[in-house]
Amino acid sequence: MVTAFIMIKANTGEADRLQESIEAIEGVQSAHIVAGDVDIIAKAQVETPAAVKEIAATQIQGIDGIESTQTYIAMD
Repeated sequence: MVTAFIMIKANTGEADRLQESIEAIEGVQSAHIVAGDVDIIAKAQVETPAAVKEIAATQIQGIDGIESTQTYIAMD
């Protein structure tokens, strides 16, 4: 299994809607609205690094209101 944490910057005022959309993506275990440099942090658990790319680069970035993402793959 590959675990990844995806840092998400979103349009102001849309975090609640975006959180729900992100949590609906297959492979995303959770999404949390946070304070700091990013607006939402999502945790994904999938079979391959390619599946992480599909979630972060295609599905999450394809949601209207997402400005950018940065993905970190857990090493343990």
